[in-house]
Amino acid sequence: MDTFKIITEAHKGFAYLILLSGIIFIVALLMTMFGYSGKIKKLLRTSTLITMILFHVQLIVGIFMLVFSPGLKGALETGTLMSNAASRFSYVEHPVSMLIGVVLMTIINKYMKSHETLAMKIVIMGLIAVAFFAYAFPWSRVFPSLFA
Repeated sequence: MDTFKIITEAHKGFAYLILLSGIIFIVALLMTMFGYSGKIKKLLRTSTLITMILFHVQLIVGIFMLVFSPGLKGALETGTLMSNAASRFSYVEHPVSMLIGVVLMTIINKYMKSHETLAMKIVIMGLIAVAFFAYAFPWSRVFPSLFA
């Protein structure tokens, strides 16, 4: 089995974990936001930390995948990186959107560690981070049976 195949499978496997942790994070975030006190509970702190860790691991695996990608090398050699929509999404939009999501999750995690109550700006940042993730998520590759 070649290196690129192993990295691709790891990247795909972490995607499922991030989907699960992202859903738990959003539910905990909304429960805290709509709660009476707005106090940050252990569930929200833990789900934020786990989601942030998984985002970071996924980013590192994705960077390795980008480095070893034969598709990126081919798109750069032929000059079709930005003119081909599939190449642009895979090698530009997807990594940049995920990087923005990782940065936002890191800021949110830092806030959760140092504050007792939830602020609306953090809720908005959390929703934006998950929105970037959902936009850049290759739904048809991860769930091919749904998009066939």
